[in-house]
Amino acid sequence: QVFDDQGKDVTPRPLFQPDPSSVAPKQGKILAASDYSAVTGSGFLSSFTMQQTSGVNISLGGPFSSSHLLTSWNLSDVQVRREEVKEQLTNEELDRRVDIYLTETETIWIFDMPSVVMSVESEDAGKVLERNKIYVDVCKNRVGNERFVERMMQTLNGAPKSKEVQCDKIVTEDKGIMVTSWDLYDSFNELEVEPTSKAEGRRVTIVSSNISLISKEHDQTASSICDRDSTTSSVMESALLAKIHEEKEDHSEAILKSEKFRQDLFFMERILMENVFQPKLAVYRQLPVLIEPVATSNTGDRATTMEEADTEKEEHEQEEQDEEEQKDVFVAPSVLSNLNKAPEEFVPPSLELLWSYTCDLTNGRSVSSMAWNKLNPDLLAVGYGEFDFKEQKNGLVCCWSLKNPMWPERVFHCEHGVTALDFSMVSPNLLAVGMYDGIVAIYNVQSRNNAALLDSSESSDKHIGPVWQLKWVEQDRGTTGDDKGEILISISADGRITKWFIRKGLGCSDLMKIKRTAGEKKKSTGEKERKSEALISRQAPGMCFDFHPKDTNLYLAGTEEGFIHKCSCSYNEQFIETYRGHKGPVYKIAWNPFSTDMFLSCSADWSIILWHQESQKPILTFSSTTAVVHDIVWSPKSVFIFVAVNESRLEIWDLSISTLDPLITRFATPKVKFTTALFAKNTDCLLLGDSKGQVSVFELQNLGASHSNKV
Repeated sequence: QVFDDQGKDVTPRPLFQPDPSSVAPKQGKILAASDYSAVTGSGFLSSFTMQQTSGVNISLGGPFSSSHLLTSWNLSDVQVRREEVKEQLTNEELDRRVDIYLTETETIWIFDMPSVVMSVESEDAGKVLERNKIYVDVCKNRVGNERFVERMMQTLNGAPKSKEVQCDKIVTEDKGIMVTSWDLYDSFNELEVEPTSKAEGRRVTIVSSNISLISKEHDQTASSICDRDSTTSSVMESALLAKIHEEKEDHSEAILKSEKFRQDLFFMERILMENVFQPKLAVYRQLPVLIEPVATSNTGDRATTMEEADTEKEEHEQEEQDEEEQKDVFVAPSVLSNLNKAPEEFVPPSLELLWSYTCDLTNGRSVSSMAWNKLNPDLLAVGYGEFDFKEQKNGLVCCWSLKNPMWPERVFHCEHGVTALDFSMVSPNLLAVGMYDGIVAIYNVQSRNNAALLDSSESSDKHIGPVWQLKWVEQDRGTTGDDKGEILISISADGRITKWFIRKGLGCSDLMKIKRTAGEKKKSTGEKERKSEALISRQAPGMCFDFHPKDTNLYLAGTEEGFIHKCSCSYNEQFIETYRGHKGPVYKIAWNPFSTDMFLSCSADWSIILWHQESQKPILTFSSTTAVVHDIVWSPKSVFIFVAVNESRLEIWDLSISTLDPLITRFATPKVKFTTALFAKNTDCLLLGDSKGQVSVFELQNLGASHSNKV
């Protein structure tokens, strides 16, 4: 029993109250009366155990008691089963001894988090303290301690491998400068020159880029004049300064913006450029170079000596520059052996750099195309744009003149990279420009307006791929309709050759849709025909084209597949012939201007092929280096000479001398790639564009032209 503080009985009572009319069973020896919660339940337990074989262990474990186990049964069922069992048992079975064993079940741990802290009084405290001491000793003996011992172990080494990589030729450059003793003397004396005092007076000269008429020196000049003149009053001085200030406000801005002033600056710029580039321009125009005479002076020998020294210095620098340029020019030994000249009579051909068209606007841009004006041979149009899709930037078109090689006459900015351009023959002021996004635009170079005169941005039939080449073509006068006179032809990566005409806008129609051509493959005996693979596009991307020099109804078209198709303007459904020889995209096709049955082609497969239009097999194949050939140009003066532009070098071939090696090879400077070339009109000069935005003008020296008109 349990009593509280006040003495009341608070012993827990069972919830089940047995029936008083039922007979109480006999208590067992093992289970006491307090362990039974009900008479019926205890009777069921004794009857249940008597049915089992002797020696059976019964486990009532843990927190579960007999009352909890027995109350889960229905009481009516228990009584019935007890009566049935009682009738079946015999006296011997009832007297038999039954052993019951009570054991405890295993404890189930739902969450166990060992402690990291242990009491000092616990049994395992000594072991933990010993382990902590060992850990402290290990930390003391780490790397850097005297007790640290380094041990090595021999392991198996893998078998060595040797790898070889082929790379381009490493081009080196040597640059230097010569400084004379008098240059050092003059530079040293300039640092020690003291400014003159105001008392001595000075003459003020105003020179500036915008030729300003008024500057701060006016005030200083006026003040110095007043100091020297003691009779001038302060009132006159202030009036003079006020007058100068009024002139500055009233006339300076108007003079700078006047048309007469701009025209005078234009003439002054022309005169300065003529003086600076006079020797180079004379060589370009094949005129004798005039040497400026040295003026004699009687004031002393020092001036004459200095002039002679400067002259010798310039000559020495020019010789060094010529030697540096000759290092980049290479003449093949096999070519020299084929020349039918005596060694003392032979002068090797060479390239001499005259000048370069470059400015701040073009630095870092790649030269994609060049074209001469048909009326003015001194006007050159240059397009700047990238050929790679990942390196695209805004395009630029510059019109350069020989009269000013340092700054372009016209500048046109484009939203996308420029890939091709050409001047019109009938209207030389019209410049057609093709861009990387497929737009064809026409600019008027006579106008100072930088906007395009016409473009194909609103045309429904515009190109959807880069315009790789475009050209103004003069058709035969016998044609009728829109083709009469001059038309603009373009080829694009969308597989279309298109002609453009000007009406209310810029319209177009397709000359040819380049269909894909299956390659010729020989089928072995017994091999079944394979099903043709599905094509992404039925049209092959066009890369280049060129019209026949005499028959403007015929033209050649190069594709990305490596095929060259001969087409006619009268048939737009099929090709006349197909020339197979290249294994990569054809980048340029050029008819020979003298032998009109021959044409050249260059490709990304490192080769240049000479063709005859009546034969589908190549006549000659030129492959002098393992580099992509971007451009080829026939010489306008010789039937045998042509120029090939690789990424790393420029090659000049003369088929009358050698068909194995180029006549002249010029290597590019490191990190610079050549992109395009163009012969100058009416002169022995060559223009070469590169990936840094520079157009170099070279003179072809000692390059004899043959008088034959057949290859």
